[in-house]
Amino acid sequence: MEGPSSRLSAAPDGALRLAARRDSGGEAETDLGRDMKTHFRVCRFIMETGVKLGMRSVPVATACVLYHRFFERVNVQAYEPYLVAMSCVYLAGKVEEQHIRTRDIINVSHRYFNSGSAPLECDKEFWELRDSVVQCELLILRQLNFHVSFEHPHQYLLHYLLSVKSLVNRHAWSRTPVAETSWALLRDCYHGAMCIRHTPQHIAIATLYLALNSYGAELAVGEKEWWQVLSEDVTKADIDAVISDLLQLYDMEAKCI
Repeated sequence: MEGPSSRLSAAPDGALRLAARRDSGGEAETDLGRDMKTHFRVCRFIMETGVKLGMRSVPVATACVLYHRFFERVNVQAYEPYLVAMSCVYLAGKVEEQHIRTRDIINVSHRYFNSGSAPLECDKEFWELRDSVVQCELLILRQLNFHVSFEHPHQYLLHYLLSVKSLVNRHAWSRTPVAETSWALLRDCYHGAMCIRHTPQHIAIATLYLALNSYGAELAVGEKEWWQVLSEDVTKADIDAVISDLLQLYDMEAKCI
């Protein structure tokens, strides 16, 4: 995976203004496709960092939403996305009551870009980076007007899985990893801005719908489709829109390798 540089460093003015580093090797990216690739890579960084920090799935999801919401309001060329991501991880830990120390975030991020390296010394560079992360947290809060608590699809997907499980032949359910696939698809939704474009219920329904169809799991036919029973406001068009965005993300993943 490509990174912004071989070593993270704080911005000179402490406000995370972008110097001249980008995934393309230093040139500022203006193409929409390149910006989407940047966001995809940075969200993967958030997820992998979250795993190494022992974060739960919801705080990681919150960090990704904070990141997407922030860059929904500002130009990606104006701020260093990986430093913004570090601040989103830090802020998400507070929001979801799983506080992560800035030192741990910095060291895990440092090892992410410098595999096998020792933790950073508490020198001038470390404290500059820490100050940048903290300042960026305040910047994110201001940009989002302190609206940093979000409703995620996770609780809906859990409920939908329990409901659908009772409608599927138990032997067929045990032979197919529908639940595991649904959770994996949900996690992948956070790589792109689709996680903030669609409602949580629609994302949960769509990921379960795609998982069921992937394994050919058959549900009992009634007067309504199963997804209409679970969520009255969802339409087939809503499901198709979520799945289309998700497939575009998988296409983006292939281009980012």
